[in-house]
Amino acid sequence: MYIHTHTHTHTHLFIYFILNFYLSTNYSMFSVYGQSTDNNDGSKIVAGHAYVAKDAQTDSSTTDTGVESEVEGIQMGLQVKEACSLMHSQVCSLFPVKVSGYCVIFSLVFIIVPVAIGGTASGEPCVFPFLFQEKEYMECTTEGRGDGRLWCATTYNYNTDKKWGFCETEEQAEQRRLVEEAEEQYQDAIKMINSTNRRSQKKELYDRLLKVAEMGHAKAMEKVAYAMLFGDYLPQSIPQAKEIFEKLALEGSPKAQTALGFLYAAGLGVNSSQAKALVYYTFGALGGNLVAHMILGYRYWGGVGVPQSCESALTHYRLVANHVASDVSLTGGSAVQRIRLLDEVENPGSSSGMLEEDLIQYYQFLAEKGDVQAQVGLGQLHLHGGRGVEQNHQRAYEYFNQAANAGNTHAMAFLGKMYSEGSEYVPQNNDTALHYFKKAADLGNPVGQSGLGMAYLYGRGVPVNYDLALKYFQKAAEQGWVDGQLQLGTMYYNGIGVKRDYKQALKFFNLASQAGHILAFYNLAQMHATGTGVMRSCHTAVELFKNVCERGRWSERLMAAYGSFKEGDMDSALLQYLLLAEQGYEVAQSNVAFILDQSESIFNENESYPRALLHWTRAAAQGYTVARIKLGDYHFYGYGTDVDYETAVIHYRLASEQQHSAQAMFNLGYMHEKGLGIKQDIHLAKRFYDMAAEASPDAQVPVFLALCKLGLIYAQQYLQDLNLKELLSQVDLDQLLGPEWDLYLMTVIALLLGTVIAYRQRQHQNELRPNSVSPPGTATDTYTCCGL
Repeated sequence: MYIHTHTHTHTHLFIYFILNFYLSTNYSMFSVYGQSTDNNDGSKIVAGHAYVAKDAQTDSSTTDTGVESEVEGIQMGLQVKEACSLMHSQVCSLFPVKVSGYCVIFSLVFIIVPVAIGGTASGEPCVFPFLFQEKEYMECTTEGRGDGRLWCATTYNYNTDKKWGFCETEEQAEQRRLVEEAEEQYQDAIKMINSTNRRSQKKELYDRLLKVAEMGHAKAMEKVAYAMLFGDYLPQSIPQAKEIFEKLALEGSPKAQTALGFLYAAGLGVNSSQAKALVYYTFGALGGNLVAHMILGYRYWGGVGVPQSCESALTHYRLVANHVASDVSLTGGSAVQRIRLLDEVENPGSSSGMLEEDLIQYYQFLAEKGDVQAQVGLGQLHLHGGRGVEQNHQRAYEYFNQAANAGNTHAMAFLGKMYSEGSEYVPQNNDTALHYFKKAADLGNPVGQSGLGMAYLYGRGVPVNYDLALKYFQKAAEQGWVDGQLQLGTMYYNGIGVKRDYKQALKFFNLASQAGHILAFYNLAQMHATGTGVMRSCHTAVELFKNVCERGRWSERLMAAYGSFKEGDMDSALLQYLLLAEQGYEVAQSNVAFILDQSESIFNENESYPRALLHWTRAAAQGYTVARIKLGDYHFYGYGTDVDYETAVIHYRLASEQQHSAQAMFNLGYMHEKGLGIKQDIHLAKRFYDMAAEASPDAQVPVFLALCKLGLIYAQQYLQDLNLKELLSQVDLDQLLGPEWDLYLMTVIALLLGTVIAYRQRQHQNELRPNSVSPPGTATDTYTCCGL
C-alpha cells in the first residue's frame, strides 16, 4: 500500500508502512526525532529515543482494542496532509500498546519508489519485482530496449498487462550513458596499465586516462591527479593536481581529502598548515582511506601536530593492519626493498640488495643450462619480486617446474604453494597443490610439510584433520621453517587441535617474527594490544602494528621513488618520499632529508635545511643512528638552525650511548679536545677517541692520527708549563756527556746522514728496474668531525 502525492517533478513519493514489533520485558526503545518530553502515557523521549516503562502500559483489555483500531487505521491509510505533517515534524507515528505484558511499537518507514514516465502507464508507480519474459526484475532495467533507457512495469506481470514506463528522462538517460562509457574506458585503461611494465606504453595509457578524467569520472580524476602530483607518466604539475583534488574533496572523495592533507602538511602549492592537514586527514580517514588512517596513527604516536596518544595511534594502526593482514597470501605477496639513499650514494649497491642486470642474466644462463639452484632462486625471485626482478608468476612457474622435474623438493613445495593460492597464470587447484606438497613432504622438505599442514588444517583437498596438521607443522617448525612456526602459534592461540596455550603461541609467533613474517608481527601486536598471554603494552602493540602497516601495498611507492631517484628525477622522488614520510616510514624520512641536504629541490634554499632538519629529527626519533648524528652536525654548523654546540653534544652523546656509534664518539672526542659546547678535557678526548677505535675498525686510522695530534698538543702544553730556559741553564753538558760530547753528536749525525744516503741510492736503483704490475690499492674510510 502506498500514499501518492502529486508534485511538479517526475519523481513521486510513496510511503510504505511497515509494522515493526519490538518486544521487551522492561523497556522498548525506538529512534525518533525531537527533544526530551514527558508523554501522557508514561513514556519519555530523551535525546532522540523513547523509553516506555512497563508500569506505564495499559492493561491487556485495552491493548486488544487498541491493536485492532490502529491496524485498521493503517489499512485505511493516511491522508496526504497528515503524512506531510508527520514528515515536516520529523516524528514517526508511534503506537505503544500492551500485549501480554510486552510493549509493541509501530513505526513508519519512508521508501522512495520511481514513477513511470511516458509509456503506457505514465504517472503510475513502478512495481518490484515485475515479470518480463519469464524473469523477475527487482529494479529498473534496459532489457528489451535498443536505446538503453531504463524502464519498469507498473504491474507484476508485464507479459500480460503491458503496463510500463521509463524510469528516467532522455537527459538523464544520456547522462547515465556517458557515465557508463567513462567507467568502461576507465576499467579498460586500468587493466592495460596493470598488465604492462613498459614505461612508454603506460604514458600513452595515462593520456587516455586523462581524457576519461575530463569526462568527470571520479576515480580517473584521482589517478590523474596523483600522477600529476608525483610526475608519474604525466608531466608534474602540483597546481593542476591541487585543483583536481579540491574539486574531488568537495564531492567527498577520501583519497582527494587525504591528498589535500598531504599538500597542506608539506606546504606544496599552499601555505603549510598542520591544522588544515589534520582536518583533511581526519575526513579522509572517516571516509575509509587507509593511508589517512596510517598518517593519523603516526601523528598520534609521534605527537606530530596533535597531542601524543598511544591509544589513538593504536586505534588507527590496528584498523590498517587488519586490512594488510587480510591481504597476505600463502605465497607471501611481493617483496619491497627499503633503500637508504645515503648508504646507496656512499657505497653503491651495499644496502639496496638489488641485483645487477648482468648478474641476473648470468643466473638465467645457468638455469637454462640445467642448474637446479639457479632455477629455484630465479623462481623465488619472480614469485615475490624484488631485488631488481619484476614479479612474474608465469616465469616463476616455469623455473619451479624445471627444478621440480629434476627432483628438487623446494621447487615441488613452491609449485604446491602456487596451485594452492592460484593466480592469473596458475589456476587454483587443491588436488594439484596437495600432490606437490605430499611429494615434497615425503622427502622431508619443510615447505612441503607446512603446505600439507595447511591442507589438513583448512580441509583443502582433504578432510580436516587437526592432528595431522599439528604433526606436519611441528616437523616444519623443527627445521626452522617460518610458516610452520606461525601456524603452530595460531593453533595454540586458538586452541585448534591442542589445548589453548598462550605461552606456546607467543613462543612460536616470536620465532616466526624473527624471520620477518608479517602475520607473526600482526598476531604479536594483537596479543600485546589486548594483554593476551603477555602484559598489555600499548607501545609495543603500536610498534608491531606499524611494522605490519608498512608492509601494505602502498609500500610499492618506495621502489617507485627509488626508480625516480636513479633516473635523476629528484622532484618526483622527493614528493613520493615525502608522502611515505608522512605515513611514518623512517627510511623515507631519512631519504627526504638526504635529498634536501644534497641537491636542489622544489623548495627554495632557505627552506631546504629547515625541512631536512625536521625529517632528520623524525628519523632519529625512530632510532636511525645516522639521523641522530646528522642532527648533531646541523646544530654544530648551524644548518637550518642556529649554531648550538651544547645541543650538538646532546645528539652525539645519544648516538654514542644508545647506538654505540663510532662517528658520534669521535665527534665527542673532538669537541672535548676543542672545548666546544663542553669543558675542554684532553683526557676525556683521548677516552672517546679510544672508544671510537674499539667500536669500529674503520675508525682506527683516523683515531691514530687524532691521537698523534693530541699527543703533540699535550707535549706542547707540558713544555709550556715548564720553565725551559731555567732548566737548560742548570744543565752542564760537559759534566753530563763528557768533555767531547760535541764529537759524539757529530758522529751520530754523520751515521744518520749516511744511512739516509744509502737508502735513497738503493731506492733509485729499484726505480731503474722494469716495473711489475701491482694490484690497485684500497681506500679506507676516514672519520672526520661532525660529518666532514
